[in-house]
Amino acid sequence: MSVTEALQQVVRGESLTTDAAIAAMTTIMEGEATPAQVAALLTALRMKGETVEEIAGFARVMREKSVRLLPTRTPLVDTCGTGGDKLKTFNISTAAAFVVAGAGVGVAKHGNRSVTSKSGSADVLEELGVTLAIPPAAVEACIDRIGVGFLFAPNFHPAMKFAAPVRREIGIRTVFNILGPLTNPAGAPHQVIGVYDAALTEPLARVLGLLGARRAFVVHGLIGLDEWSTAGATQVSELRDGQVITRVYTPAEFGLEEANPDDLLGGNPAENAELIWALFRGQDGPKRDIVLLNAAAALVAGGAAMAKLQALREMTRELAPA
Repeated sequence: MSVTEALQQVVRGESLTTDAAIAAMTTIMEGEATPAQVAALLTALRMKGETVEEIAGFARVMREKSVRLLPTRTPLVDTCGTGGDKLKTFNISTAAAFVVAGAGVGVAKHGNRSVTSKSGSADVLEELGVTLAIPPAAVEACIDRIGVGFLFAPNFHPAMKFAAPVRREIGIRTVFNILGPLTNPAGAPHQVIGVYDAALTEPLARVLGLLGARRAFVVHGLIGLDEWSTAGATQVSELRDGQVITRVYTPAEFGLEEANPDDLLGGNPAENAELIWALFRGQDGPKRDIVLLNAAAALVAGGAAMAKLQALREMTRELAPA
């Protein structure tokens, strides 16, 4: 199916099959669609509302067109989220990735620079001394040797050059805003994905199931946070054994005090880097709690702990002062 045919179908209010979505996305990712066609299709899909099958089809193509890694480390998790929650928190999932790796679970951390926040994962990692412009083989070696590597999205998704200018120009959220966490180039089968809208948790968990994920949590803090939240309840859609179960968790269920959202705020990359260093030096408080909770979720997703409370206790030891 061509992009024009896909556009005509979507404008009629009809959803694309997975195969049709794959065909349209392939045309886009191979540079055979005009900017006008790409913009029109993305906008029409946004207005209709993307289906699980459409998202899965687009994600399959992005995975196929990415520069793939084959780390041998198992289990392997990713803590990449969608971003875009507007709360301006510090880089919670990035900090959690280091804690998870320290606990012995491999992390293929997929991410990019900031889009709506002051500091994206790439921005803070660069401030922490991580070199972004390294060959994929070096990232693979980092994962295998030290347990964590950063997959800087522009280095691994060269075909995005055909869609990126259009995304910037139309200035609205499109399906590409949710594809990042679904297209890890290392194929991490265990994930914790924070999303900017509670309506996305269950559909994206189902997409992960179609893409072959083994276990995953797709989470949204109900105060508007794209992380597993300590500042109020969190809606969680868990993919496990091919089934998706959605429920709401509170911090009290993990023995944590409810945080004030203001206590989770971050700043620019330099400020967030210092916040993360302070946590690793043993600083206690709300920021530590939310990093522990998200690290524990990743540990559970990776199968390294039988229960979330057990995982939380293990993570507490990982962040204990030396």
